[in-house]
Amino acid sequence: MGNSIKAVIWDMGGVILRSEDPKPRQELADKYAITLDSMYALVFKSESAQRATVGIIDETEHWKEVGKTLGISGDELCGFQDQFWAGDRLDQELIEFIRSLKTTHKTALLSNAWSGARDVLTTSKPCLDAFQFSVFSCEVGLAKPDPAIYREILTRVGVEPREAIFVDDVQENIDAANGIGIHGVRFSDSMQAKNEVNLILAQTA
Repeated sequence: MGNSIKAVIWDMGGVILRSEDPKPRQELADKYAITLDSMYALVFKSESAQRATVGIIDETEHWKEVGKTLGISGDELCGFQDQFWAGDRLDQELIEFIRSLKTTHKTALLSNAWSGARDVLTTSKPCLDAFQFSVFSCEVGLAKPDPAIYREILTRVGVEPREAIFVDDVQENIDAANGIGIHGVRFSDSMQAKNEVNLILAQTA
């Protein structure tokens, strides 16, 4: 029983919230004459994105930097943001699976995210109630794959690494979780993730 799983921890972007319709972002790339890769790098990998991820600046400041690069501001920048996220969908089936786990296990959310993420998950894409605990990188000044952020969520949940499963779509983040003793599950699709989580739960019961 010492090695039984007590908690299942989930990533947000690319797992419970995914970009399912590529058309809005492709239209933006075409409109501003940049490649999709360049746009993703600007939004997710730029210096301002990294600073926003660990809470040094807020999301608004990051988007202003994006706007400067593209030469847009004001209403046009707001429109860019809205369209950039327009293809995102919350995986309701996966959320219901996570809610079902709450009857027997602790559930938690661990996300590299900007300052607006918590509001999004309580308003426009409500699902935060599926998780008993949540850690957003911008709120703690740490980001995956830093082992410290995994230890932060483990401390909040009150479990040892061997007592937790972590689901994420980025291999580097899974490797970091495995490195401190968490059971990592690399997400590729909902069915695969649920099956792997259930298998680990069965094997460690």
